[in-house]
Amino acid sequence: MKKVIYALILLLVVVSGLVFANHEIKNQTSAKLTPKPLTAAEKEAAVKQWEASPGGIAYTKWKVSPEGEKVLASAAKIGKYITDSSNMEAVVTSLSLPPGSRLGFGMMVRINGDDYILSFGLETSKEFQQLQSLKVDDKIIIRSRNVSHAPKYSYPIVSGDYVERDGKMIYKRAPQKGGC
Repeated sequence: MKKVIYALILLLVVVSGLVFANHEIKNQTSAKLTPKPLTAAEKEAAVKQWEASPGGIAYTKWKVSPEGEKVLASAAKIGKYITDSSNMEAVVTSLSLPPGSRLGFGMMVRINGDDYILSFGLETSKEFQQLQSLKVDDKIIIRSRNVSHAPKYSYPIVSGDYVERDGKMIYKRAPQKGGC
């Protein structure tokens, strides 16, 4: 009986040693695969390289053009709301996006006298069903954490995170899975 107990204990020690060693190897390989963050000099070099590319040159020209300055000024107007993720009053001006846009489901809205694209992303589920009930001239409350711009569009692009009409929530973006 003692021999069986000693054999089981020895087997347990060997197996746990193998499991622990395998765990250490996995931790070492994952640490090796993690890329190091770029230094400030490397970031600056990458930006300069991009600015010298055809896309970077076109973007720089667009930024200083009257249309680019207008878009950037409109985006700056709502910057405080975006930073605080606070309520913005908006009026729906169009239920469709500009021709040729590839932003998924969205609409045009007016906030503080300026027009914006309100984008919700790709329409893959029924989550936008209540948004489709909106009509032109509906007054809504929007919250967002992001405003962006692109030379292709004549308006800043606001990502819709929360929409409310008549005091009732009609859309709330689901939290990202696996994110922070």
